[in-house]
Amino acid sequence: MIRKVGLWLLWIGFIAYAVFLAPPWQPDVGRLQNFLAGNWTDLNAWVVAVFSLIGMWVMIYSCLIFADGRMQKLPAWPFVLGSLGTGVLGLIPYLALREPNQHFSGPKDGWLNFWDSRRTGWLISTSTIAFIAYGILLGDWGGFVQEFQTSRFIHLMSLAFCLFGLLWPTLLGDDMARRGLKEPGLFWTVALIPLFGPLAYLCFRPPLPND
Repeated sequence: MIRKVGLWLLWIGFIAYAVFLAPPWQPDVGRLQNFLAGNWTDLNAWVVAVFSLIGMWVMIYSCLIFADGRMQKLPAWPFVLGSLGTGVLGLIPYLALREPNQHFSGPKDGWLNFWDSRRTGWLISTSTIAFIAYGILLGDWGGFVQEFQTSRFIHLMSLAFCLFGLLWPTLLGDDMARRGLKEPGLFWTVALIPLFGPLAYLCFRPPLPND
């Protein structure tokens, strides 16, 4: 119950912060148009990288959430679909509504096999490293920090990126248990190493049972 209340408070608090406390919207209209049009040449590479990494976080969560949804009363796919447009705001309600479950049963179809595959983990990891390298090599970090302080779009996007990492452990423990991974040290290593802990987990975790 405490976990559920905390997640709902976080969800409501993030929405309230976005509406009342974040920097103004107006300067972001042109940037949003450029994103939608795919015109990224005039944008800070770090803006493009972080924006892309939000998508990578959604894929990282997908590698756990679709199998988790199999064992829940509510399907996971509407929340994942919502997260494609709203980021972490689309996933928090699922995390709050789901029940802890450390078991998996039934056959895996092609969809679950894809998200359960280590090859998918390596593909996500490679793409993530490429986006980070793009930001490091071509981006202006000082300019990104300034935009974080003045642009609502960049500000909220960056906070959403951090929240993905903060909320990762809410699914991790059950996913590890389904795979027979019981070591607390492994859990905390994967949970506390930002971004690269989850990526390494996806690349090396054992597969789910296929009954």
